[in-house]
Amino acid sequence: MAATVSLHPLLDQGLPKGRAGFSGSILVCACADKPVKVKVEGDVAHNHACGCTKCWKPSGATFSVVAVVPHDKITVLENGDKLEIVDKSALIQRHACTGCGVHMYGPVEREHPFQGLDFIHPERFEDDGWAPPGFAAFVSSIIESGTNPDDMPAIRARLSELGLTPSDCLNSALMDYIATWTAKKSGVLKS
Repeated sequence: MAATVSLHPLLDQGLPKGRAGFSGSILVCACADKPVKVKVEGDVAHNHACGCTKCWKPSGATFSVVAVVPHDKITVLENGDKLEIVDKSALIQRHACTGCGVHMYGPVEREHPFQGLDFIHPERFEDDGWAPPGFAAFVSSIIESGTNPDDMPAIRARLSELGLTPSDCLNSALMDYIATWTAKKSGVLKS
């Protein structure tokens, strides 16, 4: 039963294969005319399936595929005039194409453990080989997008089958990073 659950067009075919030495690529929006193009230098980190209600998802997808890269490794190459921030009050300043709606990059600019990182959707790369997803985050949030709660056991089983440990927050390594940053900021831990 778990294999029939649809998560995302990319994940439904199994996890993509990464390639050692992947040095980056160009993200391209979905517009046929004058697409937005954004250069990303280097590979992605913390790639995951995300069930939150804020991330861009392709039509019909239950989850997004989202990863981070350092902000200084992002360069808008073409048609940046089509980009607009989706929600200026959000932590992640998602820059979306006004033509097709694809989120091209989302920097974290205010003080936060993820400040200096940009969230991107690596499936929009022109080239394959980027680090594949390694976990699933905010899984329960898909209910807020309309998923039937009765479907959750099958969805979690399919994520587990793919090797994407389902979580209702971020993975343990990222949660430890956030807690460490917070403890150092408050003085509980010394640098």
